[in-house]
Amino acid sequence: MDTDAIGDLVDKLKAIQNDNVEDQDQDDDFDDDDDDDEEHEPITLGFVDKPKNNWSLRRQYFPSKAGGVPAWLDPLNIPSGGSFVCDNCGDPLQFLLQVYAPTEKETTFHRMLFVFMCPSMKCLLRDQHEQWKRHPEKPSKSLKVFRCQLPRANPFYSPECPQYNKSHKPAGSGAALCDWCGTWKGDKLCSGCRQARYCSEKHQVMSWRTGHKIACQQMKVSSPVSGPNKSGTASLDSHKVGSKNLWPEFEITIEDESDYKRDMSEENTLANSLISRNRTDDTMNSLLDNFQGDDDKKSWASFQQCIAKAPEQVLRYYRNTNAKPIWPVSSDLPSNADIPSCSYCTGPMCCEFQILPQLLYYFGVDNENGLSGLGFNCGVCM
Repeated sequence: MDTDAIGDLVDKLKAIQNDNVEDQDQDDDFDDDDDDDEEHEPITLGFVDKPKNNWSLRRQYFPSKAGGVPAWLDPLNIPSGGSFVCDNCGDPLQFLLQVYAPTEKETTFHRMLFVFMCPSMKCLLRDQHEQWKRHPEKPSKSLKVFRCQLPRANPFYSPECPQYNKSHKPAGSGAALCDWCGTWKGDKLCSGCRQARYCSEKHQVMSWRTGHKIACQQMKVSSPVSGPNKSGTASLDSHKVGSKNLWPEFEITIEDESDYKRDMSEENTLANSLISRNRTDDTMNSLLDNFQGDDDKKSWASFQQCIAKAPEQVLRYYRNTNAKPIWPVSSDLPSNADIPSCSYCTGPMCCEFQILPQLLYYFGVDNENGLSGLGFNCGVCM
């Protein structure tokens, strides 16, 4: 991808906006079947690809990516405190994906959405069972979305389009990150070496048990070659992560659904596919067998038909369109009353993007319960 390609990507994302957000009619329910008046506006699909090099997914290139560690848009103002932990088990959340979604507004010239989830299926199921309770006293979330926005003139990036080469650097340093997960702020210093940083006590314990117990003694008597300084910031070079349990890292490439065509034969598609066709079919059939009602089976068939033209899509991007999310099952669908209003302007929220369960196959995660993520945002306040 060159500089022109980056510009094209930004233009494509901006082009799908609808300036008449406030005039959109609100359906009574998301499962309304009356689509006669629905405008068929473009939907952007996201696909995962192996990164071509180890530097192209750094933050200065504004990447959309899945797995690995996040490329924080604002490298200093990173979520901290209780916001980055699972509300059910209290463990730090793991990075799932990020989407670069800029707008035409000057204040949101750069805009990135970050999705994190607890790797515990027990916590995710608890969250799923409780997520449609109206006005819970204390919401417990195992999947969280963070949004970061920057104006075109900001202290971290040039207002010009970035040069797509290894030598391109953003301005300034970033916050020192956890040496175990490489995701969250490393606010806790190892009491022994005073060099290793961690976001939580759990990650410090895990690092100690898997090698830092020995390394700590060596670090005490040697001068650090690189790492965080006394002010708690770190260099822009790739951060080394101790955890071996992070999901594999992929670049997310985008294409309009209306323009997507298969250029390869079926044999070539299967040969180059990152997902085994047999594995996909077996998993889908297993999920279908678990559905008890006919309505759920019909929804699943409709879901499969919708993604059949591009079966490896992992993301559907809808922002400010009349398109509706696709649902794997019909039971327990939310109504508009279940979606909270914008906390800033009290306006309605629209579905901006949908993460498809195919992504979990790339990560090697068993999706026994057909989890499918949706991201809601206010069309006015974005």
